[in-house]
Amino acid sequence: MLESTTSPATPPTPPGSPVDAATPSLVSALLRGSVLFLAFLAIQVVLFRSLLSFPSSRFLPVPGRSNTTWANGAVDAAACKAGLIYVYDLPLEFNHDLIDDCESLWPWYSFCPYLTNGGFGQPGATLPVFFNVTPNASLPSWYNTDQFPLEIIIHRRLLSHQCRTTDPSLATAFYVPFYAGLDVGSHLWGDNSTVADRDRAGLRLLRWLKNQTSFQRSGGWDHFITLGRITWDFRRYGDDGWGTNFVVMPGMENVTRLVIEADRLDPMDAGVPYPTGFHPRAAADVRAWQRYVLSRARSKLFGFAGAPRAGFRDDFRDVLLEECEDAGREYCRSVDCRGTRCTDNGVAVLELFLDSRFCLQPRGDSFTRRSLFDCMVAGAVPVLFWRRTAYDQYRWYLPAGSRGEEREWSVFIDRQALRVGNVSVRELLEGFSERQVRGMQERVVEMIPRLVYASSSDGLGDGMVDALDVALSGVLKRFQRRRWSIAREDRPPGPFGARRVNDKSTA
Repeated sequence: MLESTTSPATPPTPPGSPVDAATPSLVSALLRGSVLFLAFLAIQVVLFRSLLSFPSSRFLPVPGRSNTTWANGAVDAAACKAGLIYVYDLPLEFNHDLIDDCESLWPWYSFCPYLTNGGFGQPGATLPVFFNVTPNASLPSWYNTDQFPLEIIIHRRLLSHQCRTTDPSLATAFYVPFYAGLDVGSHLWGDNSTVADRDRAGLRLLRWLKNQTSFQRSGGWDHFITLGRITWDFRRYGDDGWGTNFVVMPGMENVTRLVIEADRLDPMDAGVPYPTGFHPRAAADVRAWQRYVLSRARSKLFGFAGAPRAGFRDDFRDVLLEECEDAGREYCRSVDCRGTRCTDNGVAVLELFLDSRFCLQPRGDSFTRRSLFDCMVAGAVPVLFWRRTAYDQYRWYLPAGSRGEEREWSVFIDRQALRVGNVSVRELLEGFSERQVRGMQERVVEMIPRLVYASSSDGLGDGMVDALDVALSGVLKRFQRRRWSIAREDRPPGPFGARRVNDKSTA
């Protein structure tokens, strides 16, 4: 055979020599290394392409990608007869970027785990503590949900809502997905945080909103927003007070606010339930949970979850802890919420309320606290001491009125009488008959669907409404009334008509 022109001039080394042994080994290693490197690159490319297919904020559906006026597919007009909803596609700094910066939202620990799964947090099925409290059939409906992610939960649902339109000219209501609660929460406790820091994002949002045609046309009266913290965090008193001034900034006066605790004197505030850990997928999940809590054998007459506040003068929680202690372990059990025991996963509180017929609900840092809704989702009857805790707050959700509807699902105790010893919690609650207690429990359990936020993008289905459905119904009815009012004002007055002149009604 002819010798190749590239063959070495020296004869090959005899087989078996050290040089002959090393050469193929080195080539093999290089080949293996090249193959592994190429495989690694291929995997990286696949992962990168996969990441591009997900929303940049890792929890929301990608907005604004529909080529039709129906964001989520055309629907029967009857399904959206109350109106269509337009969701603004805000600059990312007002929502997505806050999620991406979740490590800095809270000064004491990472808030990132609580923002996963669309704001629901970690699934209960991944947390062993839930297995001992919830039945297996209901476990997929439970999450480790924080009390402040409502802005994310509602935004995510509205993006996939069947009545969402991408054409603002067709919309009845306009949703502004600004995560004002997450934003201000990141500035409330910082050592170097200033008033300007707390107000900056709100001012920028309103500057952007005022440039939108839909907002200019209505002045904001057909717009609504969600506030994931209590209303007092958005109403700063004094130049250097707590919180931001967002809701009293020019431009916000006509915008409806869905807020976990409302100002009863501000008609633009509408109270909606705090998020609990229960996020059922469908109506069947709710009914299974309702059957479970009604069938529970509850060993305690009443329970209380909370911690005394050393910085509060005459702290009422101390009074309730004493009532529980005086009643004895046979009648009352309390969970001390000092530290993070009641916020880490909520299981300790859930277990307490599942084992109690009644649950004591004093005011928290404000008039309401999430514990009220944890109590009711667990099928316990709330015992209230301030009317503003529930009766004046959540009128779309909790019946209260001149005919005493609140007595169907709750007990009210005069806190001053309790403080001076004229009333005993145990004696008062023991005064209810078994039939009365059962009736109140059944009324509480009946209301559970309206107090929780479904995990399904389509809601609970089967004719069952959840907390978001109730909120949307309230918002759309409010906007409809406003349209009627405007139509009457623009119409020439008849013999018995009236029109508004300089803010005064004249016949």
